[in-house]
Parts: sequence; structure tokens; C-alpha cells
Amino acid sequence: MRDTDNQTPQDIVDELDRYVVGQANAKRAVAVALRNRWRRQQVVGDLRDEIAPKNIILMGPTGVGKTEIARRLAKLARAPFLKVEASKFTEVGYVGRDVDSIVRDLVEIAVKLVRDEEAIRLQAKARELGEERLLDALLPPAATAGGGGHGFADRAAPADSPTREKLRTMLRDGKLDEREVEIDVMDDAPPMMQLFGGAGAPQGGDVDLGGLQNLLGQFGKKTKRRKLKVPEAWNVLADQEGDKLIDQESVAREAVRRAEQTGIVFLDEIDKIASSRDRGGADISREGVQRDLLPIIEGSSVTTKYGTVKTDHVLFIAAGAFHVSKPSDLIPELQGRFPIRVELEPLTSNDFVRILTEPKNALTKQYAALLAVDGVTIEWTAEAVATLASIAADINTRTQNIGARRLHTVLERLLDDLMFNAPAIGRQTIPLTAAYVQERLGPLLVDEDLASYIL
Repeated sequence: MRDTDNQTPQDIVDELDRYVVGQANAKRAVAVALRNRWRRQQVVGDLRDEIAPKNIILMGPTGVGKTEIARRLAKLARAPFLKVEASKFTEVGYVGRDVDSIVRDLVEIAVKLVRDEEAIRLQAKARELGEERLLDALLPPAATAGGGGHGFADRAAPADSPTREKLRTMLRDGKLDEREVEIDVMDDAPPMMQLFGGAGAPQGGDVDLGGLQNLLGQFGKKTKRRKLKVPEAWNVLADQEGDKLIDQESVAREAVRRAEQTGIVFLDEIDKIASSRDRGGADISREGVQRDLLPIIEGSSVTTKYGTVKTDHVLFIAAGAFHVSKPSDLIPELQGRFPIRVELEPLTSNDFVRILTEPKNALTKQYAALLAVDGVTIEWTAEAVATLASIAADINTRTQNIGARRLHTVLERLLDDLMFNAPAIGRQTIPLTAAYVQERLGPLLVDEDLASYIL
């Protein structure tokens, strides 16, 4: 059982607070949804399968944290997470994209998640096997009778050799780091062999074809001889041995289970497919997309190359600004599948101050880290942060409100000279004051048209 399984809703909210400012109602809703998934797993008997996730609609303007809340939630839960724009299913007219691709993409993400976990678990053994192959390359063993295989596992073990053990000690002590060695490196399969699945696959093309795709993949694999420094060669060989150790069938089974039981799909721009009864034209396409999405959200079985995936317990979190539409413009069947609706609040100047200072990944910390690479240390005063936040909020009020994304544009403009000249400035500490912020951004605020263009 993972540590995150026993986190209470308050624990989850506290973790989200480290990255997302405000929006307590939205955090509370997603925290309860995540906790309910753990609760359902503890239910004994047939009732467990009857408990469906309570899908959520997050309503609010752009840049207030809708996507970030969902993304951080999935990372916290170590769950397969897919973000998809609902509007893209209308881009090619009434036909739209194959909505089953949502499930196939989610499973691919789950496979990578599980495979990465397995690689970490087997890292020590893989590195040990990689070391043996590297020693073989540095000090080839005498040929065994009958030829023998090509891989470490197929090769007869060489006799104990003092020279080999001495070389092993030098390798582990880093004394061979500058030496180059020739090894066989696996090439990726050429694009022409990628016949099934992927972004360019036709609708319904990613089907369960058993071992056919794997067989074709084997034909596409090539190796080439490359010269690498010893540390890089060791990593490459360890990765190759790790791939051999991983049970791909077990990975696929676990990935399908994770996708079904813990998968999270974030449907952004859900308001773009809402249709109003007094409008025509493209609304036909929008309503068609809603009806295509409905079976997946209600619960259906989708065939993938890893097996059949059921979506009954996948958590769907939809989000939209709903400026010109409202959730009631969605078809009734789809509305019923999103029983929880949370409205996110627009961000104020005070929120911007918190965003610039409180989160673990605050923008002020990011820019300070970037400039520190060139030896320039910037120190933000509280007045400078407050002035910057006030300017960003003011611009959002006077022009298009893009929420916290405005801070990116304002900060880029404010620090443009420093970012450009940092290599020439050398090592020094530069205080960023309210006067500096006004000097850099003040002229733009006087000319509203120029501010709209630049910021």
C-alpha cells in the first residue's frame, strides 16, 4: 500500500496548498473525490463495483488554477493522468476525433508509470548486470567452446580473473571515467514499423493484435556500434539489462488495472462543446462530441493493445470558463455524469502576492534560480512584489483577464534587461524594489494600447 493511500482529505488539501493559491472549494472537492477512491477499495463485496466516482466540473476564468489542481492531484496520488481539450474533437468537422483515443492514451501513460516504477525497483540488479557487460567490453573474455550467445545471460561465465577484478575496482572508483569503450546500442524502431497506435493512427487502429505488433517491432530493432565514455556506456548497458528484467506482461496488466481503478482524465474546455438550443451550425458538431464522450464517461469497455479497459471507475474532471455558456447547456445525460460543480474565484492582487511568494515553485524563486546560474543574485522586497502584483491585476482588469498567466508576461518584461545582460554583469546582488518595478513597467501602463500589445 502506498503512503498516499492513507492521506486524509485535509492532508491532500495541505499538499495542494504548496503549489496552488486559494480555491479552497475546488481543492476540497478533488480531495474528497481522491479519498473516496481509497474508501471504495476498502469496501468488501459486490457493492464495491457499484460505487461510481463522482465526476467534477470546475468552472472559472482562465489562469485561476483549474488544470494545476487536477495535475497536482494526480501526481500526489501517483495515478495515470491525461489532460485533453474537449474542443479538439470538433476540429475536423462532424466526424471529430476518435474519443476512444482518450482511454488508449491514458493506458499508455499508465504503462510508462508502471514501467518507470519497475525500472527503479530493479535498478540495482540492472546496474550489476550492466557492470558485467561493461567489463566484458573493456576486457573481452576468452571465446567459449561452441561460440555462445551474444548477451550477458547467454554467455558462459568467464573464469575468475585478477585482472577483471582489478578493472572492476577501478571502474567503481571512477578511474576509468575518461576511457572510451565500444558497445552495441539499440536503435529505436523506424517510423515505418509503427503501424498501429500512436497519434497518427486511424480511428480504431489501436486494437489488441496479440503478439503481431511485438513481432513487427522485433523486425524493426537494429543495433549499431558506438563509442561512449565509460559512465555513459554503463548507464546504457544498465538500461538495456533493466528492460530485459522487466516483465512486460505484468506491466501491461498492472497498467490496465491502474488506468481502470485510479486513472484521472482532465477534460479541459468542456464549455466549448456546450450547445445552446437557440443556435445552430457548429452546435450540431458540439452535441455530437458530447454524445461520443458520454459512453466513456458513463462507463464502457475500450479495446487497446494492452487489453480491454473499462472506464466505469475512471475519474473525470472537466473544466471550462463558461463565459458564453453554462453547464445546463450540456446535454442532460452528460450533466448527470458530473454531479459535483465547483466555481473557482477570479484572482485578486492579494492572490498574486501569495502566488509570487508562497508556492514551492513560485515564479520569483524560479527567476532567482535562473539568474543565479550566471552569478546574479536578485532580492525581492515585499513592496516590489506588492507593486508587481497590483500592476498585473490592474492589467487583467483593463484588458483580457488571463489570471495568473499575466504574471509570466509582466515578469518577463520586468526582468528582460537582467536576463539579457546577466552574463556580463558578473557576480553581484541586485535588490528589486518598488521603484525599479515602477521604472520598468510604469511607462507601459500610461499607454493602455501599448500595455495591451506588450503585456
